[in-house]
Amino acid sequence: MMNLQQGSGLLPQAPADSAKPPPASQVRYRVLGLSFLMAFMMYMERGAIGAAAPTIMREFHVDKISMGWAISAFNWSYALFQVPGGWMADRFGPRIVLATAMAWWSVFTAATGLTFNVSSLATTRFLFGVGEAAAFPAGSRALARWLPVRRRAFGQGFQHSGSRLGAALAPALVVTLIAWSGWRPIFYIFGAGGIVWAAVWGTYYRDFPCEHPGINAGELAILGTTAARVPSGARPRVPWGLILRSRDLWYLSTIYFCYGWVLWLYLAWFPSYLREARHFTQLGMGLASLPLLAATVTNVVGGLLSDRLAHQWNDLRRGRLMVSICGFAIAGIALLPGVLAAGAVAAMVCLTIALAGLELTVSVSWAICIDIGGDFSGSVSSVMNTWGNVGGAVSAVMVGYLATLFGWTSPFLLASALCLFSALLVSRIDPRRPATGHSGKEYDTSRSIPV
Repeated sequence: MMNLQQGSGLLPQAPADSAKPPPASQVRYRVLGLSFLMAFMMYMERGAIGAAAPTIMREFHVDKISMGWAISAFNWSYALFQVPGGWMADRFGPRIVLATAMAWWSVFTAATGLTFNVSSLATTRFLFGVGEAAAFPAGSRALARWLPVRRRAFGQGFQHSGSRLGAALAPALVVTLIAWSGWRPIFYIFGAGGIVWAAVWGTYYRDFPCEHPGINAGELAILGTTAARVPSGARPRVPWGLILRSRDLWYLSTIYFCYGWVLWLYLAWFPSYLREARHFTQLGMGLASLPLLAATVTNVVGGLLSDRLAHQWNDLRRGRLMVSICGFAIAGIALLPGVLAAGAVAAMVCLTIALAGLELTVSVSWAICIDIGGDFSGSVSSVMNTWGNVGGAVSAVMVGYLATLFGWTSPFLLASALCLFSALLVSRIDPRRPATGHSGKEYDTSRSIPV
């Protein structure tokens, strides 16, 4: 019998794929899912205050102007604490900052159900905004290390789509719960849910992917240099001088002011508009969800389109700006027939298209913050989001005055003008121009990075 020796070539060989490394782990998608859930819960609560506003106004015996001031208390504190929230995320990491922020705002979400007049409502909403201010800057910072470069806009779009889905579902849910148990228990339920999320995030998330117990070498290779740990002593201070001198950031901030103004027209006042101007019934106001459901989809679509076009054209600027310009133009044009149409169905269709177009731009704006901000994207995005929420605060008050003095057509005409202005201004932004002094090489879209 032939003596088979090792190396003779006659021994059976192990299958070629036996030495293949295991498939990449999927921790990054679980992190993305948690960030989606965070945004979903945030906007469920924000949508709840808008949907419950007619009921609260009747119980507290206040008019639209007083209610507008109470709602805007949230926007002012949310805007004021954006920059501290972004700075803390950059300095201490989004793990502890987001968990603490969610716990804080969940307590004051529940406290909203304990208010007894418009002053106590305004105070509670102000304190709620203090905690929630860190959410999106820290959320943006959290995803900066957990997604490869070519999925950056998609990640922002997916995260923010959670917010629109939450706001979309809130009106129908709130109307149902109000009919069953009144408006107060809604806020108790949402507050309890936020505490649970804070505990899960603090347990699961890691500021540096390489420290996560569930990640493997395959996923670390996909994430690239963004997964590496930066020693605490090597972390530079936030370069505020460079950030605040970035003209691209100020263009972004102006655009986001306009975006925030229009968004809060929908979030805070759309149910009241449907009831007073379109004569919808309480149950019919559940249709206020339609624009936000469409926005849930276009948040993700905008991010996917931007990433794909930037890679296809090998031009980050064109890929980002093309989507944003088209989105603002669609919104500005569709708002006009939306508010001027005689029929309620035609108006709802056009107003849905308008918000869907507006939301195409969201993921692009936040992706540009990461593009130009690098490791300081939390601070950069906090500046932009500050101005977005100043726009929201102005809108919450101003729409009440405009609707009272001039009728419901006037705020929608102003919203159209702000969108068309933003479509023009966004063309001046260059996301390839660093705002913080980083080299920009890690943000090169021509790199072949698996997703």
